[in-house]
Amino acid sequence: MMKKLWGDNYYDPAKKRWTTSGYSEDGTKLDRAFVQFIMKPIIQLQRTIMEGNLEKVWTMTSKLGLDIKREEKELRERDLIRAVFKKWINAAEALLEMIIMKLPSPRQAQAYRAAQLYEGPIDDPCGQAIAKCDKDGPLMVFISKMVPIGDTGRFYAFGRVFSGTVRTGQQKVRIMGPNYKPGGREDLHIKNITQTHIMMAGKADAIADVPCGNTVGLSGIDRYLTKQGTISDYAEAHCIKAMKYSVSPVVRVAVQAKNASELPRLVDGLNKLSKSDPLVQCYTEESGEHIIAGCGELHVEICLKDLEDFAKIPIVKGDPVVAYRETVTAESSQICCSKSKNKLNRLYATAQPLGEELTKAIEDERITAKMDVKERNKAIVEEFQWDASEAKKIWVFGPDAVGPNMLVDNTKQAQYLNDVKDHLCTSFNWVTKEGVLTEENLRGVRFDV
Repeated sequence: MMKKLWGDNYYDPAKKRWTTSGYSEDGTKLDRAFVQFIMKPIIQLQRTIMEGNLEKVWTMTSKLGLDIKREEKELRERDLIRAVFKKWINAAEALLEMIIMKLPSPRQAQAYRAAQLYEGPIDDPCGQAIAKCDKDGPLMVFISKMVPIGDTGRFYAFGRVFSGTVRTGQQKVRIMGPNYKPGGREDLHIKNITQTHIMMAGKADAIADVPCGNTVGLSGIDRYLTKQGTISDYAEAHCIKAMKYSVSPVVRVAVQAKNASELPRLVDGLNKLSKSDPLVQCYTEESGEHIIAGCGELHVEICLKDLEDFAKIPIVKGDPVVAYRETVTAESSQICCSKSKNKLNRLYATAQPLGEELTKAIEDERITAKMDVKERNKAIVEEFQWDASEAKKIWVFGPDAVGPNMLVDNTKQAQYLNDVKDHLCTSFNWVTKEGVLTEENLRGVRFDV
């Protein structure tokens, strides 16, 4: 039956047999097996609930063998759909069964995934240990999520051990955030792991060590990471690539505490929410409004529920607002000038479109700030027809040093530029984060100094 559900297979109920033709012998059009046996029953039950035909609903649920409780029978429309389908087609059971039956083992999967996971050269000790899933190799852990520890304000750093063995106690590790670059000190902390835990549903059991191939919860490092990061004990280790999501936070909701005196608890709840969900963005606008940005109405709804659990106070929510992106469509018609306070230095700048292809390449992480500079320059010149001298003078991507906008040094024989470079990069990130039209992020803009 399962094999017949896919492809050009049809069931003819009149003849009670399977066929590969879309029509029966008397010319009646047949539905594909998947539509007939899977989609139609789901749609039929949903429509019956939404139409309020409750007698028919209870008949259908009894035939399906579903035990609908008295309080659930009081629900209507979408709420009743949720209650019925949780019992009939449970997403958690389906997902868990698929993981058990279909996912390859860590040793099998990491052999072919290591090159895509590891940012450094795959032939270095860390890259080889990840590929072999070697428990005796250098430690490489990717932290993907922060899980709150009760009401303490602390978090378990939850992640996956890709190589080596992580231990409780005196194991000194390098905690590398997403902005860490090999050889630098930015976003790097060297600390001990206080405790290792095995995370099971809502419980976290302390354990002496966890070898590679397993997930782990670490305590004592939550203050050094915000959402994601890499942990290693090897001095020359590179980061494991941060997870790339196919969605971005575009739906925003303003929140405030029902009682003004409970504002500190709201702020604490927002901090916990920001750490625990890798996709949500929480920030405060200049007006003092607290904003939650999620990937859709359902995601925002879940975030608001989590926020109430974290803050433990009643919350007033605003109407959802969809975010936009700002850009330029043509090169600047004039050169903008800014003078220093002593009037001795002048900066001139123009803006122009970056180009949709290059913008997409940055968003898809084919072109990134972390790439080898020579490789990046070569790709930009060959694929996007940039001038080679300009490709070498890209100062920064933005916003947040990763976005699809660029600041390019187009000066000729200017002195002491390095003295102001950091200030220019900071202001560039600020400008690309809040555009002039609606204070939305810029996208696809190149600024030339």
